Amino acid sequence: MDDKKRKDDKNKQKQYLIFAILMLVVVILAAVIFFFTTNNKEERDEKELPYTELITEINAGNVEKIEMTVGSTTVKVKLNGEEEEKTTIVPSTQAFMEFIQQKIEDGIEFELVQKPTNALVSISTTLFSLLPTILLVILILLFFKMQGIGDKGKVYDSETTKSKITFDDVAGLEEEKHEMIEIVDFLKNPERFNQMGAKIPRGVLLCGQPGTGKTLIAKAIAGEAKVPFISMSGSEFIEMFAGLGASRVRKLFEKAKKISPCIIFIDEIDAIGSRRNSSGGAESENNQTLNQLLVEMDGFDTDETIIVLAATNRPEMLDKALLRPGRFDRRITIALPDMKGREAILKIHAKEKKFAEDVDLKSIAEDTAGFTGADLANILNEAAIIATINEHEAITNKDIEDAVKKVTVGLEKQSRVISEKDKKLTAYHEAGHAIVSSTLETQKGIKEVSIIPRGVAGGYTMYKTNEDKYYISKTEMEEKLVALLGGRAAEKIVLNDISTGASNDIEVATNIAKDMITKYGMSETLGPVSINTEQDPYELQMLGQKFGDAIGAEVKILLDKAYATAQKLIIENREKLDKVAAALLEKEVISAEEFQELIK
Repeated sequence: MDDKKRKDDKNKQKQYLIFAILMLVVVILAAVIFFFTTNNKEERDEKELPYTELITEINAGNVEKIEMTVGSTTVKVKLNGEEEEKTTIVPSTQAFMEFIQQKIEDGIEFELVQKPTNALVSISTTLFSLLPTILLVILILLFFKMQGIGDKGKVYDSETTKSKITFDDVAGLEEEKHEMIEIVDFLKNPERFNQMGAKIPRGVLLCGQPGTGKTLIAKAIAGEAKVPFISMSGSEFIEMFAGLGASRVRKLFEKAKKISPCIIFIDEIDAIGSRRNSSGGAESENNQTLNQLLVEMDGFDTDETIIVLAATNRPEMLDKALLRPGRFDRRITIALPDMKGREAILKIHAKEKKFAEDVDLKSIAEDTAGFTGADLANILNEAAIIATINEHEAITNKDIEDAVKKVTVGLEKQSRVISEKDKKLTAYHEAGHAIVSSTLETQKGIKEVSIIPRGVAGGYTMYKTNEDKYYISKTEMEEKLVALLGGRAAEKIVLNDISTGASNDIEVATNIAKDMITKYGMSETLGPVSINTEQDPYELQMLGQKFGDAIGAEVKILLDKAYATAQKLIIENREKLDKVAAALLEKEVISAEEFQELIK
């Protein structure tokens, strides 16, 4: 790739920006000079003499001295018998000079003084006269500079880029890596596939939750194939100027054709690839950008080895034309890593960190089911920070546990002053969650219960997450509702009052109940129906008001049933509840072993 050309383009953009800044500085300086020179205090204090009166005084011979500045329409006049000078603005300096010369010839005597032009005033006046032109030039330069941003996709060259990412740096995605090996072979040996009549894939869409490694695996493909990697996010295509997004798409593909074979990576493609509509304004600009992307992906020549990789966590939002064969031929879903995958990810991120001998990465992997690769990296980084602050020689299990709590629950707030009443309410609330969960077969075991505030929560109940789940049964979801409402039930039964502490529990429970009815078809009355109001907000309206009322009634039935069950379990296990709450008030934190000892 032509590094010199890239440097020249960057230098030109810098020159344009410096020139624009200099012009702006000049304009500001001119304004300041003009203000101070034209608003001089001494000049403002001087008395003014109307032009008609000046002519009368000259004709009467009452003028002693006239002082003029070349290029200025303001003259200073001193009348006979007066000490102070007066100022007069003359409409035409040339006509006024002719008038004075005539009066001198007629024998009227007065002193005429002509001064050279004030340089500062002259410069500021000239600059102000040119101000509209200067501003227009700056706007034009800025416009062209912004047009040049269309060519701003970041290029990572395999030969010059220091950080080379390969498949060895990607863990927990073994099946996805095998799928991508074919793409690497296409890029390395396109002739081999062309001889067989196979066509290179146009595009590969990577789908998955945030943090699962979509961008990482795209960079690994480029690193393995040893080809240039052009990276750009979907939001970078959209700007305030109409048509600029489409221009950027054209320039992006022009650049890719020059350095082929290469990979184009568009992160968060849903920013420009969402479904087209007939709206105007910003939506019209998005449509234009998407149309240009579709045209460019169809316009590849057969001898151009260019693969477009795109990443999104919302594939359902993409336009169907973008997903048809010939554009994004392959769709690879990157799921959450399983236990083995999490262990492999932890090993990669643990390479440059110091751990105590008793730290077991496999045990951490078992306790972090549902965590993404980015979550695991963040936990180890936070653990390293905590170990450094605590002046440990190496990262301990306690540091890792604290990091997990900090990431999942929030920062511990030991300094917060809490009243005894609030402490008691929090203790019974968290004890209610723990007791109810321990009596339900499908719910996870208790790992820790605390009434120390973390984040926005006044306390928390942590559960063991040592099992990877791919499906959730109806019974499990119903018992999850019961566990969530256990805290509210304990407040009501023990304190005969309820608080705002259960607001998040109720919110989560309501969302689960809604999903059971509208997403998973778990309603006995409505049957197996699926309603996606997020994708189509008018879908529920089309089904009718009665259908909407029935959904609301089903959700309420689920929540009422769960709340009644939670209250029943609290009453049946009241003695255990009191023990756990008392222990929380005394110790503030209860471990899994201590909890099991209390409820035996």
